[in-house]
Amino acid sequence: MQLAVEAPPLYTLTVAGRDERFPVNRIFCVGRNYAAHAREMGKDPDRDPPFFFMKPAAAAVDAARPASVPYPPKTRNYHHEIELVIAIGKGGRDIGIATALEHVYGYAVGLDMTRRDLQLEARDKGRPWEFGKSFTKSAPIGALHRAQDIGHPSSAAITLTVNGQPRQSSDIDKLIWSVAECIAYLSEYEALEPGDIIMTGTPEGVNAVVAGDTLRGGIAGMGEIEVRVDA
Repeated sequence: MQLAVEAPPLYTLTVAGRDERFPVNRIFCVGRNYAAHAREMGKDPDRDPPFFFMKPAAAAVDAARPASVPYPPKTRNYHHEIELVIAIGKGGRDIGIATALEHVYGYAVGLDMTRRDLQLEARDKGRPWEFGKSFTKSAPIGALHRAQDIGHPSSAAITLTVNGQPRQSSDIDKLIWSVAECIAYLSEYEALEPGDIIMTGTPEGVNAVVAGDTLRGGIAGMGEIEVRVDA
């Protein structure tokens, strides 16, 4: 079949200790999934069911090695959000919580980079968050660690520093909605597919970065990522 235009690039991520790469299909992000972060954003975590927004595959940046992201246009308040990332290896619809982890290929450390001023302006006007969240190179993701190698961690320290100064520090056991619950809930609305990514939300401590800053984030057992913000 002849294509009408040149095919778009394929975005892939490193798999720790393996030669093969993980192709990124879609990126789903869970909003306000740590209680303390929900409160710092002015929301009550006890009242909200999980909700999701999406980033394009072009948001993915392979950060298995030190990587860089550009400071994006149209913002003066560019924020970091460190997150546990889930890579889906087996698709499905209406997945039960009891079997949800069977659909996980692996886990990684990731960053949901956010144009906070655009996000909050859109939120306050009742508009979509797209320009605040869903832009190119807004999701640096470290090497994927296969579930068959590391299991399914339910407790692990998650941290982020900027230029060596602590910014975010928590534990993934503080997720309001667990990995299995996120997968099950999302699959009620959209059939999951191999290659899908789920970013599970960020703990408190989000803040702004500027060009020249170096971010280092990690989750115990999954290594660290280093990302520099370029002008």
